[in-house]
Amino acid sequence: MTSLKGSVVLVTGANGGIGTEFVRQALDRGVTKVYATARNPRSWDDDRVVPLPLDVTDPASIAAAVEAAPDVTVLINNAGASVSSPGILTQTEEEIARNVATNFLGPLNLARAYAPVLSGNAPAALIDMHSALSWWAVTGIYSATKAALWSVTNSLRIELAPAGVQVVGVHVGYVDTPMAAHADGPKTDPADVVKIVFDATEAGQYEVLADDASVQLKAALSAPLEATYSQLARPAT
Repeated sequence: MTSLKGSVVLVTGANGGIGTEFVRQALDRGVTKVYATARNPRSWDDDRVVPLPLDVTDPASIAAAVEAAPDVTVLINNAGASVSSPGILTQTEEEIARNVATNFLGPLNLARAYAPVLSGNAPAALIDMHSALSWWAVTGIYSATKAALWSVTNSLRIELAPAGVQVVGVHVGYVDTPMAAHADGPKTDPADVVKIVFDATEAGQYEVLADDASVQLKAALSAPLEATYSQLARPAT
């Protein structure tokens, strides 16, 4: 388990709704420092927050972040890209490339770059933000990249455990942020999501199902595909 008290946290996508909550609640839990990263980082009203430029799709930017923040003990891969339409056949090449670069390669490359740092600063933690849509392929490339990140997290968990690095994978459905403004149905408050994630991390857990949708979709993985995707059900004869 990894205590937040006295830790040094790096949050990607810190300007967004969930990222802002990660920064705020990390401070509330007594961290020493938070590197609040974004392509264009904003200012904060707490001296413990260090705004840091980071583009997770740029290897040079990742290398610069590792050099600027070598004391990190908790890395939170939160930055993400969304899609404008659900169909993978209709999503543009640019949209597909952006999702792959931001949702999959970005957190993977950042984790690889920070693995020696976290191992050297252990006990440490790596938190990856997946999605309930990792298990429900209704958003095309977004679902595909989040599913790929889920698999990466499983691999990282096994490889980093001997070094004292706790790897936490987070699944959640729609969260009440601008990224999900287009979505209908229930949305979880980002403050609730972050509290659940930090509680689970400090309790030594490896996986977080932050809402009912995630619980239901994980349970459905063992069911026939037709139970999850009604489109595949054969019509009655």
